[in-house]
Amino acid sequence: MLIEDPITTCLSPSVYDMICNLGFEVRERCDINSIVSQRGEVCWQTITACVIYTQSAQSLDYQGSVRLLGPVCEAVHSHLLSLTKGQFEIRYTPWLQWTAFPELFPEILDALESPQCPAIPLSLMKLTACLERALGDVFLLNGKDCPFLLRDLLASEELAVVFGRSVMDVLKVFVGSPCGLNLRNVLWHGFASPHEIPPKSCGVCTRYCSAMVLLTAGLGQLLKSYLQRTERVLAHRPFVALTDLEDLAVFPEVTSEVLSVLEEVMRKSTFISKVMLPYWEAALVAFRSHRFADCAMLLLTQLETGLRRVFATVNRCPKRLLTAESTALYTTFDEILAKHLNDGEINQLPLFLGEPAMEFLWDFLNHQEGPRIRDRLSHGEVNLPEFPKEVANQLLAFSIVLLLRFIAEDLSAACKEKAAIKSLVGLAEGYRAHFHPVSQLKKQVLSCEKSIRVWPLLPLPEEAEEAARVEGTSETQACEALFTEILRELLCHLPEGDGVVSGWDRLPDESIKLLSPVLYLILLLIALELVNIHVVHGKNTYEYQQYLKFLKSILRYTENLVVYTSQQKNKWNETIDLTRTALLKIWTFSEKKQMLIHLAKKSTSKGVL
Repeated sequence: MLIEDPITTCLSPSVYDMICNLGFEVRERCDINSIVSQRGEVCWQTITACVIYTQSAQSLDYQGSVRLLGPVCEAVHSHLLSLTKGQFEIRYTPWLQWTAFPELFPEILDALESPQCPAIPLSLMKLTACLERALGDVFLLNGKDCPFLLRDLLASEELAVVFGRSVMDVLKVFVGSPCGLNLRNVLWHGFASPHEIPPKSCGVCTRYCSAMVLLTAGLGQLLKSYLQRTERVLAHRPFVALTDLEDLAVFPEVTSEVLSVLEEVMRKSTFISKVMLPYWEAALVAFRSHRFADCAMLLLTQLETGLRRVFATVNRCPKRLLTAESTALYTTFDEILAKHLNDGEINQLPLFLGEPAMEFLWDFLNHQEGPRIRDRLSHGEVNLPEFPKEVANQLLAFSIVLLLRFIAEDLSAACKEKAAIKSLVGLAEGYRAHFHPVSQLKKQVLSCEKSIRVWPLLPLPEEAEEAARVEGTSETQACEALFTEILRELLCHLPEGDGVVSGWDRLPDESIKLLSPVLYLILLLIALELVNIHVVHGKNTYEYQQYLKFLKSILRYTENLVVYTSQQKNKWNETIDLTRTALLKIWTFSEKKQMLIHLAKKSTSKGVL
């Protein structure tokens, strides 16, 4: 698929005007001494005075505030450029410790003078993520559940108590509302091209980056006063560790040969707008420089940008390509990868990309059990210097395969003739979900099966042996009858010749040893339901509620079993009653023929007819 490339900006006119024009309108210069002292103390009164409100004073006047803040940002930017690294560290590093990532700020100082276009956007992305995480730590001084969204965090009373409402309003203008500059979302969702946020003093967003550095230091000063006044101590939440990386490692390590192919393809693939190409080039530089977090950040934003273009094309909604106004939602990964559009129509993008590509994106971005890479990075939850190479490697490999779908056929064919690229394409086309709830359940079923298999080899505790001698056989016989009937029903849905239940001719006589085969039975039931989950198209509301109720009853049985057989309880005799009740519920529900194994059989029969 080839996409036309007339795109010069992904910013809507009003957003472009807000970010690139309004801050330049007031020409008068601002005295830096009225903003920050020689010792680096921020004068918040000068800054908050630039934030103005509507006539009713019910909301912020974002446009007016951006105009007035422009000269302040320009003065701050000139000030930071005039400092040596040593001077910066003496004046500001002590006030940046509260972020738990003070080493980021000298790096940002270098970016302010860098000739590389992506340096400032990347710095702002890191800074907003770092700031959000630190503000969340401060929130927890007075609150319990930290808001997930930055805008909700900035609007919280818990932060206003520490920093003051007027200071929070300043942050809202910069990063907390789609009505303002909204720098965090505009950058993290890949709307701003590097040319719209250029390096050095010519760029308004370069000034905003400088201003955000000073604001962060100023917040540190306010926080110190609050902690001294209240005798509190700020605790930093530990970073989130990206685990299960072996499940992520679908593609082999990206070699220099593969990177060379990517360099060629990304200049010719219509998936990438020419105005966004510097981001892709910077991602490759970052990967080769072992700055894997930088590489992942740049790739994620540009994958979202490119997929938004495809989304707008296949769904014939070109307006969704631009940043939305404050009255509408941005078109982000959530909308791009959804099954349906806002109007209920089927989203054509998943159909175009195919299931393997969708599964990869959902695994990396959305599934709760997965790494949720973009969320982790954008909310400052991961340690950037320790970001794993494996993740950046997988994103790069997937990007190559994706870009190949948007170049001329002859070039695509030539690239795929190379063994390394052919291997990547094959792996991508065969990708299956690792973190989808169904995939996770499959893993749990297999794990449980291995555990239950060794039960007969485990010695029983003395209390259990005693219970086995005391307890009569009438209850176990009742369990055996139910067990046999249920097993016979399930066997009808197994492939012929399957030996999964060999040796289950009858249950053991003890009240105790019956638990292993009963749990095996439940595991077999869950496995069969799982196998048929994609065959059954759905249930009506009542059937769904009854089915959910049935599954919850099985869950309650297993939970109660854990409690009753614990060393604290040792209620082994009572487990027989629990087991009989559970088996009775399974048999009763099975009689209604509303399990997936029954409905799948009906569906198959109809298909044959």
